[in-house]
Amino acid sequence: MIISPMRRAVYAGSFDPPTNGHLWMIRQAQALFDELIVAIGVNPEKKATYSVEERTEMLRAITADFANVSISAFENQFLVNYAKSIGAKYIIRGIRTGSDYEYERSMRYINHDLQSDISTVFLMPPREYAEVSSTMVKGMVGPGNWQHIIQRYVPIPVYHHMIKNQTTEEK
Repeated sequence: MIISPMRRAVYAGSFDPPTNGHLWMIRQAQALFDELIVAIGVNPEKKATYSVEERTEMLRAITADFANVSISAFENQFLVNYAKSIGAKYIIRGIRTGSDYEYERSMRYINHDLQSDISTVFLMPPREYAEVSSTMVKGMVGPGNWQHIIQRYVPIPVYHHMIKNQTTEEK
């Protein structure tokens, strides 16, 4: 019997907050690999709406049904170097638009220059998720009936967290 090495991948983002598009990517990637690490990339230059702990909690809630998915965070290092440090041979990236493609193509070549043994795998979400981003979702919070509107763009646990968070801020 030949035992093949474990195929470990990392899917990184800010996940501020996680969206249905992120969940689609996670669902697809976990089906392709033995292990998927969903990694929150912390950029000290960016002001996050949700803490790393909140984002970790939301990601754990939406990935609870996937036995081969774990959640982590990293900061102050290139994603490809983080992937190397955790033994991942694959980086998962989503392509929603032509500009995403151009950016991700360039990053793939730079990543290869830094760590030639790590491959980038591109996934293209279906049309209903192509325009969904964390920035878009956060931009909808506030105006009348926002709770009803964002419900279609985020997983239920994230929706409940956003409602709770907004209610807490209003007090």
